[in-house]
Amino acid sequence: MLNRLFGRGNRQQTDTRLSVVRGDRPGVPIRLKVAMIVHDPPVPERGGAVLSRVMGWYDADMLAEQYIADLRACSGGIADYQIVMRRYYTDFPVKIDGFRYNSAMYLAAWERRIPFHQPDEADYERLLDQIGLANEIARGEIDELWLFGFPYAGYYESRMIGADAFWCNAPPLRLPDVQRRYIVMGFNVERDVGCMLENFGHRVESIMAHVYRHHPPERNLWVRFTQLDECGNVHFAPSSERDYDWGNPRPVWSRADAWYQFPDLNAPARLMHCTEWGGGDMRLHHLWWLDHLPRVAGETDGVLNNWWQYVLQPWIVV
Repeated sequence: MLNRLFGRGNRQQTDTRLSVVRGDRPGVPIRLKVAMIVHDPPVPERGGAVLSRVMGWYDADMLAEQYIADLRACSGGIADYQIVMRRYYTDFPVKIDGFRYNSAMYLAAWERRIPFHQPDEADYERLLDQIGLANEIARGEIDELWLFGFPYAGYYESRMIGADAFWCNAPPLRLPDVQRRYIVMGFNVERDVGCMLENFGHRVESIMAHVYRHHPPERNLWVRFTQLDECGNVHFAPSSERDYDWGNPRPVWSRADAWYQFPDLNAPARLMHCTEWGGGDMRLHHLWWLDHLPRVAGETDGVLNNWWQYVLQPWIVV
């Protein structure tokens, strides 16, 4: 999905409570090196301040810091992201059809609610060429790219790159000369860290669906994990009746606790209430959901019992 929607929260730093994360199942850290790419053009029409400041949006570095901390917490320390490179660009990314905004055009569209340019998608091949880190990625010196931009920058929430890339909440970009798969995350600084975790959650959904794609229904543990009487999915908590209905107060029977004893899934269901996953708070729901992903040693039916190894290292997925 293209990361282009307007934000749903305020501009204050998100509450950092992690009460929905157990944190008692630590795992071996997977250290991942990130190149952080920020597009934040100056706006001469507003005295030359950068777009994020003009609009009163979030600071990309603050968002990255909280995102790293949240993923480390809900993975039991497995997700060990380290930003090893930062680059800041003052231009607007070029769209897939060659269109590029300037500051006056963008302001007019935003302030007057003029329809934004379509197609919205950024030209990823051109963008990756501009960034120019292909050799570093091939050598394993960079594991992921994180793009930080603005609404309608044209980023996908996540996109997999490589000769054998597969769907990762976006069409794969199969570049024949890229032999090591990697993921480009796309973040919107108008939105808070809860939305960043949603991007990551959809990445999990895509990768784990691919991992289990050949398993018959009765042995597809990923499908079981996402059932509403188990853990649900990114948009649906166990009590949800529609998309984003994380705060639905109806009590429901769920076997979500069983996933803390994986691969033993025999724990009985119990009655649960939305307060367990944050009472409607997007970020807290996503932390609760991610915290339930299996992260133990061994394998079951040919799949590693530590699902974080797949979602963090797409190059190991077969």
